[in-house]
Amino acid sequence: MLVGLSKGGFGGAAGFVGVPLMALVIPPVQAAAILLPILVLMDLVSLWTWRGVYDRQTLLFMLPGSIIGILIGWWFAAAVTEDAVRLIVGAVAIVFVGRWVWQRLRHGAEPPPAEPNRAQGGFWGAVAGFTSFVAHVGGPPFQVYAMPLRFSPALFTGTSVIFFAVTNAIKLVPYFLLGQFDRTNLAASAVLMPLAPVFTLLGAWLVRRMRPEIFYPFTYATVAIVAVKLVWDSVAVLF
Repeated sequence: MLVGLSKGGFGGAAGFVGVPLMALVIPPVQAAAILLPILVLMDLVSLWTWRGVYDRQTLLFMLPGSIIGILIGWWFAAAVTEDAVRLIVGAVAIVFVGRWVWQRLRHGAEPPPAEPNRAQGGFWGAVAGFTSFVAHVGGPPFQVYAMPLRFSPALFTGTSVIFFAVTNAIKLVPYFLLGQFDRTNLAASAVLMPLAPVFTLLGAWLVRRMRPEIFYPFTYATVAIVAVKLVWDSVAVLF
């Protein structure tokens, strides 16, 4: 339900909880494998819901980097622990939210929109691809680049939908080659799938009715909460 709302666009950071919640009772890698086919189904629903609403330049800048990040994640899958990735993602997200808060305090309101940048888009696309492959937490790196551009909520969501639909589709190949799509995991995915389209559509319905001055503070707040949780949990395990 929470991941579905996230995929629909209602607070992208809410999608973080999918793998951690499942990992309370099963291994994290298995949790990620079970969730991936469900994410792909949600992507299909989101692509239909947000069809025609996207920023072409952002996708051209970020998607090549995402592919590189996925390949790196696949290469280092056996060496990089998910707790280490959660620590990195959480730290980046905290810096990201802190920068937004500082700019609001400095300007007294929302900071002016940032200019598109191919190098920055490619870099954050690669980070998003890597973290998405390892733990399905590609949201904050994507937001680090895309949110300062100050798109409308609909344009921001539609662009992120296409970015992660392509990213998740590419991830299917290495997950298959890693042997994660066995009968047990696919059966679990099938049981959970009916929830996916319903809550994805609900998330899209909510986003279309939110004003930017509500959407952006809410999304930054959800990113901050999950970032602190990621750092707290990962530090407890690693140190």
